[in-house]
Amino acid sequence: MTRGWIGVQIQPLTQDIADSIGLKKAEGALVSEPQANGPAQKAGIEAGDVITSVDGMAVKDARDLAKRIGGMAPKASVKLTVLHKGAEKTVTLTLGELPNTKEARANTEEGDSGADVGKLGLTLAPAARVSGAGGEGVVVTGVDSNGVAADRGFSTGDVILEVAGKSVSTPTDVRDVVASARTEGKRSVLLRVKKGDNTRFVALPLGRV
Repeated sequence: MTRGWIGVQIQPLTQDIADSIGLKKAEGALVSEPQANGPAQKAGIEAGDVITSVDGMAVKDARDLAKRIGGMAPKASVKLTVLHKGAEKTVTLTLGELPNTKEARANTEEGDSGADVGKLGLTLAPAARVSGAGGEGVVVTGVDSNGVAADRGFSTGDVILEVAGKSVSTPTDVRDVVASARTEGKRSVLLRVKKGDNTRFVALPLGRV
């Protein structure tokens, strides 16, 4: 049996993350990473987009999307409603065939234990200076077990690629964007984080430092 495939890593849309991107309801599937040359990427779907409906039917959550797409046949045409940078758009794409090595599964690891306040509790270094981390982003070299980042599932070796939609390459970049978010009165900031081969979004509550 072959299953439909759109080529995205998806994750649950928590209320924290919904707040960070200006959504009132935590409904839909958050795209954490479109796969290179997959149907979704070719259709213009990007990391941070929220898929809200398939062929006009609302998507409840990440698992709902994975189940729905997986139940369709490859080469079928599907119409997706996508929230992209706060604006709704509709894209039509042709489903690929799910590669045997990559089961489409929703990442349900939320690591969410409430709105903690205080320092973020992260020690950071540029990825370019850390062996094996790749050249993009900022590597987590230490996590304070009592900090809010630990509550959100951060661990040593994670790579922060973006903060509040902005690419970061140094710890100073991260601090500047976080400081700016605090100045704007935001309650949380959205980070795009790579953990191993998976990329996900994490909303970190902003305490007073």
